[in-house]
Amino acid sequence: MSELYGNSATISTTEYSLPNNSTTLTPITTEKTVQIMINTSNVAAGDEYELRVYSKVISTGAQVLVWPIVTITGGPPSVTIPALRLMHGWDVTLKKIAGTDRSFEWSLRDGV
Repeated sequence: MSELYGNSATISTTEYSLPNNSTTLTPITTEKTVQIMINTSNVAAGDEYELRVYSKVISTGAQVLVWPIVTITGGPPSVTIPALRLMHGWDVTLKKIAGTDRSFEWSLRDGV
């Protein structure tokens, strides 16, 4: 197992691409099995964030949501998504829905 992408950033109301470390959403085209881990210990009462996982179903298609939206509120200090097989053009994003901008750490790990 290895870390494909890992970093931290302050997340606001603009959808933020974790693998690109940017608000510019650019699909990752490398086929990978990805496990997602996010440190949510900075989330406070009244904060709400959405974690989304997108991928193309076929290489010529459009990106679609491939994992149910995970809503992050005050609670457990981390969120872990089981390994997903992603290909053709994928992204993992985080966006604030309510509350205060918070800093998050994440790790996208090679699940193979």
